[in-house]
Amino acid sequence: MSMHPVTHAPRVNDSPANATHWLREIFPRLRANFLLKSFGTTAYMSAFFIAYFHIMKNPGTAVTIMPTTVVDALVPFQPFALIPYVTLWIYVSLPPSLILHRRELIGYGWWVAGLCIAGLACFYTWPTTVILPSAEWSKHASFSILQGVDAAANACPSMHVAVAMFSAFWLHHILNEMGAPVTMRAINWLWFAAIAYSTMAIKQHVFIDVIAGLALGIIFAWPSLRYRWTGKTNHA
Repeated sequence: MSMHPVTHAPRVNDSPANATHWLREIFPRLRANFLLKSFGTTAYMSAFFIAYFHIMKNPGTAVTIMPTTVVDALVPFQPFALIPYVTLWIYVSLPPSLILHRRELIGYGWWVAGLCIAGLACFYTWPTTVILPSAEWSKHASFSILQGVDAAANACPSMHVAVAMFSAFWLHHILNEMGAPVTMRAINWLWFAAIAYSTMAIKQHVFIDVIAGLALGIIFAWPSLRYRWTGKTNHA
C-alpha cells in the first residue's frame, strides 16, 4: 500500500450515445465496501461532534467575536437558505459512497480526519463566535432547533464550508473518473456554492469564517487528490 501522485484524464461522455453511460457505475460504486462506508461515515461524524461540543464547552482561551465586513452587510438574512445549509450532511456523504477501491477509501478517511483535527485545533486555540440575529431566528421554529444543535461558537474557520470544499473537489474528481457530463460537474459546484453561501445567509457565519473554511478545505483537498492511496483489489 503506497501513496503516490496519481493523475487521470477525465473520460468525456458528453455525446448523446454516452450521455447516460456513467450512470451504470453508480450502483457498483455504492455497493463496494458498503458496510465500511456506512459504519465509517457514522463513526466519523459522531467522533467529530463529540470533540466539537467538548471544545465548545471547554475553550482553551477567551472567545473572540468575529468581525463583520461589507460582504456580510450585502448578504441579508434569508430563511430559505437553511435548506442548502442542512443538505451538507447529504453532500459530504456522496464522495466516500462513490469511492470504488478500499485503499482509496481508507486514504480519503485519513485526509478527512486530518482536516477535522486541524479545524478542532483552531477552535481550541482560538475560540470564536458570531452574534446571531436572535430577533430574526425567533420568527422561525426551525432556527431555534438549529441553535440548539449547531451553536454559533467555533465559528472560524467554518467547518461547514471546509468539509463542503473538500467534498466538492473529491466529487468533481469522481464524476470525472466516471465520465459524468459537464452538467453534473457544474451541479456539484453549484451545490457547494449554495452551501457556502447559506452559512452567511442564515447568519451562522461571517465572510471571514467562510474564507478561512475555503482555505482549510483546499489545503487538505489538493494533496488528498494529488497523493491518493489507490488499488485495484478489495473493492467487492
